[in-house]
Amino acid sequence: MNAHTLAAPPVASRVQHHGGNELTGTAGLLRFALRRDRIRIPAWALGIGSLVGYFGAVVPLAYPDQAALQTRAEIMKDPAGALLAGPGYGLDNYSLGTMIANEILGMAAVASALMSVFLVIRHTRAEEESGRAELIRAGRVGRFAPLTAALATLLVANAAVFLVLSAAMLANSLAVADSLAIAAGVGLVGVAFGAVGAVTAQLTEHARPASGMAGAVVGLAYILRGIGDSQQLGGSTLSWLSPIGWAQQTRAFFDLRWWPLLLCVALAAVLAPVAYILAGRRDLGAGLLPARPGRASATRFFVHPAGLRLRMERGSIISWCAGLFIFALLTGSLGEAIVASFEAQPEMAAILGMATTGDVLRGALAAFLKYFAMAVAVYAVISVNRLGKEESEGRTGAVLSTKVSRQGWIASALLVTVPASALLLAVSGLGLGLGALSTAGGESVVGEFTAAGLAFLPLVLCFAGAAVLAYGLHSGTWWVWVLVVASLVVGLYGPALNMPDAVLDAEPFGLVPAVPSVELDPVPLLWMSAAAVVLTAAGTAAFRRRDLEA
Repeated sequence: MNAHTLAAPPVASRVQHHGGNELTGTAGLLRFALRRDRIRIPAWALGIGSLVGYFGAVVPLAYPDQAALQTRAEIMKDPAGALLAGPGYGLDNYSLGTMIANEILGMAAVASALMSVFLVIRHTRAEEESGRAELIRAGRVGRFAPLTAALATLLVANAAVFLVLSAAMLANSLAVADSLAIAAGVGLVGVAFGAVGAVTAQLTEHARPASGMAGAVVGLAYILRGIGDSQQLGGSTLSWLSPIGWAQQTRAFFDLRWWPLLLCVALAAVLAPVAYILAGRRDLGAGLLPARPGRASATRFFVHPAGLRLRMERGSIISWCAGLFIFALLTGSLGEAIVASFEAQPEMAAILGMATTGDVLRGALAAFLKYFAMAVAVYAVISVNRLGKEESEGRTGAVLSTKVSRQGWIASALLVTVPASALLLAVSGLGLGLGALSTAGGESVVGEFTAAGLAFLPLVLCFAGAAVLAYGLHSGTWWVWVLVVASLVVGLYGPALNMPDAVLDAEPFGLVPAVPSVELDPVPLLWMSAAAVVLTAAGTAAFRRRDLEA
């Protein structure tokens, strides 16, 4: 047996493994991915479906006759209603179906898009970043098997969304074809943005910027849809630049047409091959975008855990600031139209949960400011939850082996989360004020709303404190997200759906004084601040007593 004979088997094995079996192992990886997401996928699907199901159940109670429905339809005729919801089809004969198509479809599509982005990147770039993908590829697994399994999981997840959403709508006795069109639109939007995530996963070395880029595309799509729908009833050219707009352009329950959904299919069909091409042109674990070389030695600022954390979250904070500011600016620019609408129809203000006395402009913008505060609360929870990821990946133990104490470790996270949350609230108020200034005038409105945004900081910190408590107890963050989602649903839809007064009174965001339309009452803000301190202290104490995750 000569040297050539000894070398032949490894070479043959390598050619067979990488040359002709690029998809080897896909089925096994798909089963593993579905096993890992056996709770996530049903939770997302049930969450989206239950929102529509609940909406369909309570709308007849809140709007018992056609006159009440038409009052609701008037909101959609205004630029503000179109910006926040949809293009506005079937407004002359508003019904439960057209209400879902106009007001819920966009939100459900965004939820499906975010689910899809997180899912694809979780099973591709995050696996490479953690090193698990390298171990898997060391076996009989083809180069494109992980990406193919992730895309197959994406299809399964959005199929689940389609089934649950269809069932929720059919349970409310809605037309079958139109219900299926809405459910298919939500699912196909998710597939399209999942393909976007598959592309961004090939560009960077880390999961966080990959998710950030894909999330920015989702945000841009929603903004384009909002601007386009607010420019013209039924949507304008800008509306057709957004996959979310494509789903809404099916005109379900008004003049159903299926062909706009083909645009979602076409987008996914184009982006998926692009992801495969990019995956074939890079090394495992590497990204196509070159990483900037770091300093030879860290500055004193980065030696501290808080400084390092700020550097790691800098891109995320900038993205959140840009998104909230742009959307707030657009919302504020509709101030003149909002004022005219509310003066003509005062009942619309009550539907939005807005004060019906005093300065109409400030009252309307104060109501919208609450919605931006809800988004900042989501950021605060996400920011604190990164503590759990640091621990699960072993970095927390390395840091705590130095002079950093456990309470100092949590404090380092809050030293970023708290100022960043305050910045996001101020930026949201600034955007609203500048937008209103450009149309309705009144220079004082800019400073007023910039300061008014900070009134929500104690409440945002309560949610952050709850996340610290969940981390300290090592109980999982599911219950924190239940609190957040419940607060968002009641805050967004409570007044419109005539929820019981006890529920509305307990909604956290409604407890914050709607400044500057009303006089600031510091008492509830002091109680919220105290609650945030107690929650954070309890979480820190619990973290000091438990073992780190192995």
